[in-house]
Amino acid sequence: MTTIEGNLQDLNARIQRACAHVERVATQVGLLAVSKTFAPEAVAEAVAAGQRAFGENYIQEGVEKILALRDSHPGATLQWHCIGPVQSNKTRLVAAHFDWVQSVDRLKIAQRLSEQRPPDMPPLQVCLQVNVDGGPTKSGVAPADLLALAEAVALLPRLKLRGLMCIPEPAEGFEAQREVFLEAKALFDGLNARGLGLDTLSMGMSDDLDAAIAAGSTLVRVGRAIFGSRAART
Repeated sequence: MTTIEGNLQDLNARIQRACAHVERVATQVGLLAVSKTFAPEAVAEAVAAGQRAFGENYIQEGVEKILALRDSHPGATLQWHCIGPVQSNKTRLVAAHFDWVQSVDRLKIAQRLSEQRPPDMPPLQVCLQVNVDGGPTKSGVAPADLLALAEAVALLPRLKLRGLMCIPEPAEGFEAQREVFLEAKALFDGLNARGLGLDTLSMGMSDDLDAAIAAGSTLVRVGRAIFGSRAART
């Protein structure tokens, strides 16, 4: 068993325990393996262990991995999520290669992704990144502006609005973490009360996924607990 395979087994067991603790069904929570800065060979190890969904923060690096894995694993149906900031000059790359974008926080970016999504590809699955706790270093739409953005994005062709993503500021302890995530869940529920039909609440990482699951996360994004510590990116 490789280290990555063992880490994935441990992590999936942790997700199952977290779900059982709050009486949720483990199949309600997906796992996104965050492979940023790791080589295609590491992703291939995760694929061999059964992982199929991967998240990339750096767009050019992500595209290179998408193409490399497509060549080396032609029979594998992999799902690629862009989870990092998307600048206007990178929307065409994202639209042409990724399956999901979780980090949309401006209508301009959503419009460009809609216009540039190739017509022969399925609609691009989209989450809106919300700055749920107002963290000064975090991207994301402000909660007060979320409804207007969601309603506008939901109308765009070639996109499918699926839900919300958040990266709150680090909080100490389970209860403090859960409280912040519950704010995101309330925003998610509020949009669904408006008829938006969202099904994805992407929140929780290596250090706080248990609290995120307790608050209602449907997708946790984990890198370090799968692939190990990252080298500094130059």
